[in-house]
Amino acid sequence: MTAHASLARVARLSLAHLPTRIERFAALDDLVGTELWIKRDDTTAGAEAGNKIRKLEYLLAEALERRAQAVITCGGLQSNHARATALLARRIGLQPVLLLRTDGAPQTREGNLLLDDLAGAQIQFISKAEYAQRDDLMQGLATAHSRQGRNSYVIPEGGSNGLGALGYYAAMSEIRQQLDAEPSLPKSFDAVVHACGSGGTAAGVALGTREFQVAEEVITMAVCDDRAYFEQRIALIIAEAKSYLTHDPAVASVRVEDAYRGPAYAVPSPEQLAFIRKVARVSGLVLDPVYSGKALYGLAQLSRKPRRTLFIHTGGLPGLLADHARFADTTS
Repeated sequence: MTAHASLARVARLSLAHLPTRIERFAALDDLVGTELWIKRDDTTAGAEAGNKIRKLEYLLAEALERRAQAVITCGGLQSNHARATALLARRIGLQPVLLLRTDGAPQTREGNLLLDDLAGAQIQFISKAEYAQRDDLMQGLATAHSRQGRNSYVIPEGGSNGLGALGYYAAMSEIRQQLDAEPSLPKSFDAVVHACGSGGTAAGVALGTREFQVAEEVITMAVCDDRAYFEQRIALIIAEAKSYLTHDPAVASVRVEDAYRGPAYAVPSPEQLAFIRKVARVSGLVLDPVYSGKALYGLAQLSRKPRRTLFIHTGGLPGLLADHARFADTTS
C-alpha cells in the first residue's frame, strides 16, 4: 500500500526534493550508542529546506484551493517553519504574514529572520504573553484581511494539524520504498527518532511507521513543553489526520522523552553545544541547537535505546548560523 493510495483525494503540491537520502553514520555509533542511520530531511530543498516543507506541500495546496492571497503563520523569532512558509508562499504567488515571538524587535536581521525579510514577509513581532493567544491573533488578522477584500489562509504553529501531519505519513511510505529498493539499507529499524516542537511530525511518523513497517516504535524528543502535553497533542493530531485516510491504520507507539529540552526552548545547554560540535568534527554532520542537536544528544543519553535507529534530521541550518555567539563561548 502506498501513502497516496491511502489518502482520500487530498491535494498536494510538489515542493520538496524527494526522496531524501537515508545515510549511514557509523562514525557516530560510539558517540550515540546505537547503529545510526539518518534520514536527511535537512536536504528537502534549498533555503526553504527542513522537515516543514513536507507539511507545507499539503497546507499550501489547500490554501490555493481556497483561493487565498496571503498565508498567515507564527513561530519564534528564528522559526524554521515561518521561514519555510515565507519562501514557499512566495514560490506559489502568495503573500506571507508572520507573527514572531520575541522579547523586543531585533536590531539586526540574521538567520531565518534574514530569509523572512528577503522574501518580503509582513512580520509582526509579538511578546511571549501575546504568543499564548497566537491562534486568536492569527484568526483576527485573517478576519481583518477579509474585511479588506483579501482572502487569507491560517497555518498553525509548526504546520502541526491533521492535514500537515500527512507530510510525515507520506514520508514513512517513501522510506519503505527506499528500504525495499536499496540493498545497502536495512529492511527496518527498531525505532524512528526525531525532535518535536509542535507535534505534527510525531503524529505523521506514528501514523505511517508501523503501517509501512519502518519500525515498531517512535521516540519523540521534546524540545519544549513536557511529556503529558505532547502525548495529548500528538493524539489529537493523529485523530484529525485519520479523517483524511481511507482506512484506520495501526499506529506505532510513541515514546515522548522530555528530559533533554535544555534550559529553555531554543536555548541549548553547554553539554548540548559541545555535543553538536563533536558530531560535526567526528562526522561532518551539522545539527542545529534548537531541534536535531537536542534530539540526537537526547538519544545519546538514553539508558534504554534502540539497537538500530533511523534519526530524522529536520534541518535548521539558518537558525544555527544566527546562534554563532553561543558557539563562540564553547571550548574548541
